[in-house]
Amino acid sequence: MNSKQSVLIIGPFPKPISGVSLANKVVKYILKDSKTFSVDTINTSYPNFEEKIGSFSLKKLFFYLKINLKVGKVFNNNILYMTPGQTFFGILKYAFFILIGSLFKKELIIHVHGNHLGKQYSILKGIKKKIFFYLLSKFNKGIVLSESLKSNLIPFLPEKKIFVLYNFAEDFLFEENVVVDPSILKIAYLSNLMEEKGILYFLDALANLELHNITYEAKIAGNIDENLKEKIHQKLNKLKNATYQGVVKGKAKKELLEWSNIFILPTFYKMEGQPISIIEALATGNAIITTTHAGIPDIIKNNENGFFIEERNAKSIFNILKYLSNNLSQLEIIAHKNKKHFTDNFTIDKFGSELKNIINA
Repeated sequence: MNSKQSVLIIGPFPKPISGVSLANKVVKYILKDSKTFSVDTINTSYPNFEEKIGSFSLKKLFFYLKINLKVGKVFNNNILYMTPGQTFFGILKYAFFILIGSLFKKELIIHVHGNHLGKQYSILKGIKKKIFFYLLSKFNKGIVLSESLKSNLIPFLPEKKIFVLYNFAEDFLFEENVVVDPSILKIAYLSNLMEEKGILYFLDALANLELHNITYEAKIAGNIDENLKEKIHQKLNKLKNATYQGVVKGKAKKELLEWSNIFILPTFYKMEGQPISIIEALATGNAIITTTHAGIPDIIKNNENGFFIEERNAKSIFNILKYLSNNLSQLEIIAHKNKKHFTDNFTIDKFGSELKNIINA
C-alpha cells in the first residue's frame, strides 16, 4: 500500500524567472526528494515577461483557458498547493481548480508570495468582492512569507490556519570562506528590471556617483520589462562603470553575487513580499540596500544587515552609497553578520522541513 501524500503544485515555474517561479521549482524538488510525498505540477507561467501584472488581454484569456484543460490532474492528488496572483484576475484564473478541488474534498493550500492580496480585497466592490472572498475562503490553509503579511489572509481563513514560512536561498550560493573585497563599491542589482523595483532611481543614483567622481562598479541583471527597454538602455549607455549582464542563473548568479559587496533593491512593487534575491544576497555576504516595503523589514534590520532607503528616491540611494564609499570597512563587518543571518534562518533545509510541517499540520 502506498502511504505517500500526493501533492499537485499549481503555479508558475521558470521561465520567466521570478521569486514565485523559483520558489515553486524548489518546492517541487523538496517534496519529490521526500519519502512521504509524490508530486505533480501544472505550470501557469505566462511566457512573456511584462510589468503589468494582473492586466487582462484576450491572449492571456486563451492561455489560461488552455491550462484549465489540465483539471484532470486534480482527481489524482489529495493536496492542491497553489501560488496564485494577488489581483482579482490573478485569483480568478485559478477558480476552476479551486472549485473542483473543493467539490471533491481535496486539501487546498494557498501560498501568498506578496503583500497585495488584502489591499486588492479592500478595494473590490460588488460581485467581484463576493467572488474573490468566495474563492479564497475555499482554502483550508494559507502560507505567508512573514508575520506582518498574515493580514492578507485574515479576511478569508481562521488565523490558526495561516502559517508563516520564510523564503530561502539555494544552498550552492553559500560559501563559508569567500572573502568580501572592501576596496571599492561593487554593486549588484539582481531582479526584474521594472519601474516598481526601483531600477530607474538606481540608475539615476549611479549617474550622480559619477558626477561626484565617486569610484564604484555596478553589474545589473534580470529580465527587462518590454515597455522600459529603451529608457533603461539610454540611462545605462550614459554610465561608465555600470554594465547589464542579462538574465543570470546558476553559476553566473553565484559569481555575480560573490563579486559584489553591496546588493540593491529599491523596490516599491505592489506585489512584493519577501524577495528571494535579498536572501541570496545575504547568503553571499552582501550589504543590503533596500526599502521598508512589504515583508522586507521582517528579515532585514537597518544598520545591521544594510541600510533602508526611501522609495522612489534616487538621492536617498546616492546618499547611502556615498556614505559607504567613505566607510568601506563596514562592508566586511556586515558580510559576516549577513552570512550568519542566512545560515540561521534561510536555508533550503529549514524552508523544506517547515513546509512539510505545514502540509502535515
